Amino acid sequence: MELVEDAAFLHWLTGEQKYADFAAPVFFTYMEGMYYRDAPIDLEKSTQDNISGLATFEVIHEGIVVSLVTTYDFLFNYFKANNKKLDTSVAVLQKWGDQIINKGIPDNNWNLFQARFLTYIGLVLEGNQNYKNGKGQEYFLDHTFNISTDRQIAIKESLLVYDQENAVWPECASYSVHVITTFLRIFTLLDYATNANEFANYPIVERAALASFQYLFPSGYMVGFGDSHHKMLPPENFELLVSNYKKYGQKDKEKLISGLLSQMVNDGLYDRKAKDFFELFFYTDNLIDSNSEDINTDKLISPTFYAPNVSMVNQRMGDAENAVMASTVGSFGNHAHANGISLELYANNYVLGTDMGRGSSYWHPDHREFYSRFPAHNTVVVDGKSDYAAMRTYFPFKLENVFPKSGERPSFDKVTFSNVSFVEPKTVSDQQRFTAVIASNNQKPYVIDVFRSKKQKGGRQKHEYIYHNLGQSLDIFDAKKNLLNTVLTDDLSSQKGDLKGYDYFTDKSKVINSGDIQAVFTLKSSEKADNFMKLWVKGNKDQNIYKVNSPKSNALTEGTAPKEILEKPVPTLILKREEAAWENPFAVIFNPFMEGKDNPIANVSFSSLQEYPNTQIIDVLLSDKVTLDWTVINTSESDIAAKEGFYQKGLLSILRLTNNEADIEFMFLSGMEKFESHGWDIVSSGKPFSFSLEKTTNGYAVSNDNPITINMPLPKPESQPEIQLYEDGKLIASRKGTTNRNNPNQVVFKLSKGYDKVLITY
Repeated sequence: MELVEDAAFLHWLTGEQKYADFAAPVFFTYMEGMYYRDAPIDLEKSTQDNISGLATFEVIHEGIVVSLVTTYDFLFNYFKANNKKLDTSVAVLQKWGDQIINKGIPDNNWNLFQARFLTYIGLVLEGNQNYKNGKGQEYFLDHTFNISTDRQIAIKESLLVYDQENAVWPECASYSVHVITTFLRIFTLLDYATNANEFANYPIVERAALASFQYLFPSGYMVGFGDSHHKMLPPENFELLVSNYKKYGQKDKEKLISGLLSQMVNDGLYDRKAKDFFELFFYTDNLIDSNSEDINTDKLISPTFYAPNVSMVNQRMGDAENAVMASTVGSFGNHAHANGISLELYANNYVLGTDMGRGSSYWHPDHREFYSRFPAHNTVVVDGKSDYAAMRTYFPFKLENVFPKSGERPSFDKVTFSNVSFVEPKTVSDQQRFTAVIASNNQKPYVIDVFRSKKQKGGRQKHEYIYHNLGQSLDIFDAKKNLLNTVLTDDLSSQKGDLKGYDYFTDKSKVINSGDIQAVFTLKSSEKADNFMKLWVKGNKDQNIYKVNSPKSNALTEGTAPKEILEKPVPTLILKREEAAWENPFAVIFNPFMEGKDNPIANVSFSSLQEYPNTQIIDVLLSDKVTLDWTVINTSESDIAAKEGFYQKGLLSILRLTNNEADIEFMFLSGMEKFESHGWDIVSSGKPFSFSLEKTTNGYAVSNDNPITINMPLPKPESQPEIQLYEDGKLIASRKGTTNRNNPNQVVFKLSKGYDKVLITY
């Protein structure tokens, strides 16, 4: 039928009779056969009975409809000129449309693939009045766009499935962008018929296409949660946006998306030529020239992005080889996995901390037992049993705290973090994951990961922190950098009561150690420097440390991993506690670096406060060995941590200290009610706040999100620091500080609301 479609096109293009003489008999023979054919009926009334197509086993695979409609359209004048009877062909198209309306799955991506076929059928038929049964163009287009049935929800209603704030579709990334492509095709077809700028009439479609950039790792490949795999955004999405922008004179948007398309072509990632008639007719012939300013994606990609309807929060920092990204996901929406609170980690140009993707097929044991379950993800498993249903899954995490706010780009850019909570349903366990990306002083960020987990009932329990990382080797060292030798073990198996997915781990060995350790994954690739991911891991009494190999990751592609390891096992570190991991959580610093390049971290130490058991303190000594990042993490905004000269009522504080801890290079507080340290005293005016402070040549740059009172140490005797308030980059007010009546060594400033930029000078 594709040959028939080609011949019909050539007749339309050239007017030569021979092409029509070839196409018409084949077309009519096929349509006559389909006229006498009905869709199969399942006598057992199984699920199959509701999804069968007229020509294929599922209505979403009825792609031959496109060839038939295209042939009918190109040959229509020929048919009329030669008095060809079209009643049979029309009846077949109507029967096909009815089958698509009456069968299928109405509430996920199927609905839209079906709608695309209905759009083709509707546009090629004449008006309802031309047919005795009244099933013409209006009938099928109404059932596509306006009228919902049990098996075919109208597009107007389907578009409400999108998160109306951030324009994310509630399925994993790979499926979500395919849905976008389908919507763009449908509205491109409709706009060709109406010339009414249908993209503007249904703005969520364009918003969704642009929001999909938030799925991207810095390499330009998508995150791999659920049944996704790491791939580029479909070039077709860009092409159809460009065509619409060109048609309706939106030059700035056309330049941006044309520039991104041109980059893909220049990088050899996209061969720009028409592969079918849809592309030939609806893609723009030539892309406009764009410079680097035209293709700035800052408005499309933000430091943090939260999509509640897929339970995903992404954090980004840095660029080029220094770019780091953490993608934290729960389980929500379609094509999700049972993964608790899972993490994917991008650094050193690759997705080093990779998800595993989906299995051989949705029906294969490797998918049902491993790839879609907890052991295939970077997460924590309780009692070896954590589990719940995959695919359509309703176990999202709760986003407790995030900085910056999703979609915003604040002036302070040294820290991003997220704090999420989750109840693991199988074991009824409370879990919390805190993940921060922090800029070092050599441009390469590092990542803090603090994972708390405890059973609500208490008692005997075990918790296992699982982390998969690309590489050929994993070496484990103690705190003094002595190599720890692991011994073979038969732990981690279903025979010992663990999930069946544990049986997919191979080459299992372990060592027991109570102290802090360092785990180093090494990734070697031809003609490239060695790629290292170093983990600084907090110790725990008799902690079991496992080295295992996991099956290959099906999420990986050549854009996110070296081709040499795409089919290779993935080295995996597992940390096991035979007790709750809450007051002493799993605390890990992810420290990526490259051979021949400066490692941003010289040392890491972990500590706690006996009187405040929920408090975790992490000291990261940077590579210059004089700069220290001092991080204090509580479990909530209401927790307290205190010791001599220090008080924190709130979630998080990070101080970058230099010159023997005398100077503060920057201070970052979030989820904070009151903070005292190094002579500073910052107090909420009612709501927990986020606050940043960076040292400048003659003072400090400050930002805040809620009203606060700042009590700052007097920088010089008898000095009177001044505060300058900015809005939208413009100075709106300034005033001198006042002396704190309770402490003459402090100056007081009150901020009545949030400011992205405040300067304190002295």
